[in-house]
Amino acid sequence: MSRVKWFLLVLVLITGSLIAGDWWSVVPPESQPQYVGRQSCIECHQQEHKNWTGSDHDLAMDLATPETVLGNFDHVEFEHLGVKTLFEREGDKFFATTEGPTGKPEKFAIKYVFGVRPLQQYMVEFPDGRVQVLSVCWDTKKQQWFDLHPHERIAPDDWLHWTQGGSNWNYMCAECHSTNVHKNFDLAKNTYHTTFSEIDVSCEACHGPGSIHVDLAQAKSLFWDRHWGYGLAQLKSSNVAELEACAKCHSHRRVVCGGHQAQRHFNDHYEQQLISTGLYHVDGQILEEVYELGSYHQSRMFREGVKCTNCHDPHSTRVKFEGNKLCLQCHTLSKGNYDSPAHHHHKPDGVGALCVECHMPTRNYMVVDPRRDHSIRVPRPDLTVKLGVPNACQNCHNKPHETAGWAAAQVAEWFPNRKHEPHFGEVFAQARGGEASAMDDLFKLTQRKGNRDQAKNVGPIVRASAASLLVNYPLSETRRELEKLLKDEDAVVRVTAARTIAAQTPRSESDATRLREALSPLLTDPSRLVRTEAARLLTVLPPDLFSTADKVRFERAFAEWQEGLQEVIDDAGTHIELALAFENRGDRARAQEEYQTALRLRPNEMQALQARMNLAMLAHFEKRDDETERLYGECIVLATGTLRKLEGERQAQPDNPTTLAAIDEQRRRLSGVLFNMGLLLTDKPDRQNDAFEALRKAAEVDASNARIQYNLGLLAVQLGKLADAEAALKKACEMDGQMLDARQALTELYRKQKRWPEAIDSAAKLLLFGEQYRGILEQIKREEKDEG
Repeated sequence: MSRVKWFLLVLVLITGSLIAGDWWSVVPPESQPQYVGRQSCIECHQQEHKNWTGSDHDLAMDLATPETVLGNFDHVEFEHLGVKTLFEREGDKFFATTEGPTGKPEKFAIKYVFGVRPLQQYMVEFPDGRVQVLSVCWDTKKQQWFDLHPHERIAPDDWLHWTQGGSNWNYMCAECHSTNVHKNFDLAKNTYHTTFSEIDVSCEACHGPGSIHVDLAQAKSLFWDRHWGYGLAQLKSSNVAELEACAKCHSHRRVVCGGHQAQRHFNDHYEQQLISTGLYHVDGQILEEVYELGSYHQSRMFREGVKCTNCHDPHSTRVKFEGNKLCLQCHTLSKGNYDSPAHHHHKPDGVGALCVECHMPTRNYMVVDPRRDHSIRVPRPDLTVKLGVPNACQNCHNKPHETAGWAAAQVAEWFPNRKHEPHFGEVFAQARGGEASAMDDLFKLTQRKGNRDQAKNVGPIVRASAASLLVNYPLSETRRELEKLLKDEDAVVRVTAARTIAAQTPRSESDATRLREALSPLLTDPSRLVRTEAARLLTVLPPDLFSTADKVRFERAFAEWQEGLQEVIDDAGTHIELALAFENRGDRARAQEEYQTALRLRPNEMQALQARMNLAMLAHFEKRDDETERLYGECIVLATGTLRKLEGERQAQPDNPTTLAAIDEQRRRLSGVLFNMGLLLTDKPDRQNDAFEALRKAAEVDASNARIQYNLGLLAVQLGKLADAEAALKKACEMDGQMLDARQALTELYRKQKRWPEAIDSAAKLLLFGEQYRGILEQIKREEKDEG
């Protein structure tokens, strides 16, 4: 028996040692997982693969073959606003003859198909590695061709033309339609050699590279790895981890740094766009093609911890249940009888009884693609009355008498005891208009977090958007609250607060010191987004303002910012950002090089204008006046053409808020270029009449700019155009009652003309700026007396 006991003891010890050794042995922590392809996954995950097959992710992109092409290529011609496109098939190959980059018809081979429902797009590969997406698409529901720009003929040199940057797959699309994409852009040659592991959105696009997981699964071990777990991202750990895996592609964002994989922090690689004009309605409803993240971050569902996969099957990408059963997973009878006329006040079998029709209304994108608003909001037709935003009710109720006011009255009648927290959209609308009373409400919005009742909170995107609107108020009144937000738990709030503080250029050494004190701690922020943006913002400060330690931290973060931009080095906007930073740092040669690179990379109109404008200012600084004038002239032509095109879009869609906002912005740009040209020519005695015309046009284009009116008035005085001078200076004073220069100039004009009543009245208004101007008033009174 003793031998048996000893044998068993030794066996236990050996077995225990082997098990302990098995547990202790690990994959080295520094190992880099590699992409292995979905074939490595299917053996163990057959059901998941079956669900994925035929999904929107599976069909996100494919080679153009008889099995994948859905459009009619049987020698069919489609014409759109005078541009003809002929679709043909030759054996197993597909072709489109259409307007090419030169404006002449060319025959293009279709290499890839893009998407499957409700539309399919077709892609052409060019010799320089660019893959371009045709603007003529196939409507898979109606079985017909259509153009993505139904109301506009896009010129071949327009950034939106299918051969230009706006339809470039490598930059605009590839990252989210294929797996493990590497653009491989050659800046010197302006060419692409783009690669991907798998052509569609496959397993590793969401779960991350799977080599370690596969090795662990195939290992003769009792355990997963004590460091790596099962070798894949823990997407089920929280709604944030899961949402950030989806957010890479389901968000309107800018790139901070490449290399995003599952469970890496979203804000180390991207920055989602805020609730801003042109992207969202003022109350946060979707407007532009913003996808889902920004909307969902507004929702109470997000704040309550609801995940994407609570509603969507992650592999088929379809919703888990049809109809109201989806919502009734959580909104059960114990919480209220939601699926009945007592709640929705519509016929039980009608469209109005569906939860999503009221709480997730759709908006069409790409002409035929309806997408639901994931802010999951209560219908508020009363906000339509107040703010002019859409409401779900009027998507169906569109008879003449069914106005927003009518809908609001119906809702009030159905829910007489419902009380809403003040909606952030009302505050945003007031703040965009610069109303002083909105400032305190913005402060309150930035702090609406941490309440047990999530209905009283708002999401980080709302809080950050509120912080961004504080830029409309004096920094002296907002600085204290903004500096608090620099320590907020949400990176998007911190970075927005930093930008808002830095938006006011330091005017004194004390201003510069305070900016440094506020932003320098962010240079070591845990979020790459925050620390790199802090470095960019701090480039406006002279190096000698930093301590030795801060200089080291700044240089490290600034280098990290530049490194991150390498992912988007094929975008002209990236080079403009680099140029601005180098210009701030006094490196004008490098700045000029970056602006010129931006112009070489097929920029859109806005980027081309900004690059030329800034090159002109650099040339002016270096007293290269002929080059400055040439560049300003090119800017005027470019800005005028863009404005004319936008005005054409407005005629086609008079109420499109995105177009209206773009027109306002373009008017300011054109006015700014004309203004700069006017100032340049003012200094040349033989060109002052040309300068006057430039300033006059600037004033016409932007009739709200007091500074333009002031300079126009001064030049008119020099040219003896006294009536024009008076009109311009009066407008300047009316537009900006705090513009001392304009008031002084108008007073002096009246004095020289011996128009004593007007001179005395204008001089009296100078006293609003201080008693030190009383001497001017007394002098004019003496001159009037002497004259009389």
